[in-house]
Amino acid sequence: MTITRQDTDAIRVLQGLEDGRSSVRLRAALAGGTTPDPRFIDKLIERCAIEPEFFVRDMLTWALTRHPVSMTLPKLVREARSERAQARSQALHTLSKIGDRQAWPAITRALLSDADDEVARSAWRAAVILVPEGEESALAAVLATQLGRGGREMQLSLSRALVALGELMVPALLAATTVPDPRMRAHALATQRLLREPDTGFESAIEEAKRVVALGRSGQEGR
Repeated sequence: MTITRQDTDAIRVLQGLEDGRSSVRLRAALAGGTTPDPRFIDKLIERCAIEPEFFVRDMLTWALTRHPVSMTLPKLVREARSERAQARSQALHTLSKIGDRQAWPAITRALLSDADDEVARSAWRAAVILVPEGEESALAAVLATQLGRGGREMQLSLSRALVALGELMVPALLAATTVPDPRMRAHALATQRLLREPDTGFESAIEEAKRVVALGRSGQEGR
């Protein structure tokens, strides 16, 4: 059997993705996207699940977006159900970059409320990109259950996702301003403000919302 130049290049990419040096893995991922080859897909997805370097993971995602959606999407949807948190997070991130709404059924309630913060954040970002017309309000209701979760960066990610849904998320936010949990109420009020005043910084919005909640004013008054 004759080994072609293409075969040799493919072997170099596949070996490079397993190299111990991040610079070599980065170049291999770049090559895998520059000259797409179906033989790369499984290895690119497998590497996403374990790659420790952010910039290499980003290149792996880019390489996957360069391959035919018909080949990558089913495998990424399967990966989003992996037991490994990084595998789920990167699969969701890649699905959001591909932006094909056929992936929407993979964005489950379980992923939107995943115990791992990075998985949940990736699911929120993917959801607002992939949500089909008419499903936005239902998505907002699920996202609203996560209000108050985590630190500032986590809360800002959720607020951005909700704001991306526009006015359709208002009923879910309004309901959240009346729940017993003060963190959820404050986060809901801050997100309301970000929707009305996009130039407002999240820090000032959340601090103002906390004061409103502490003073015992209702969500209606805080609007």
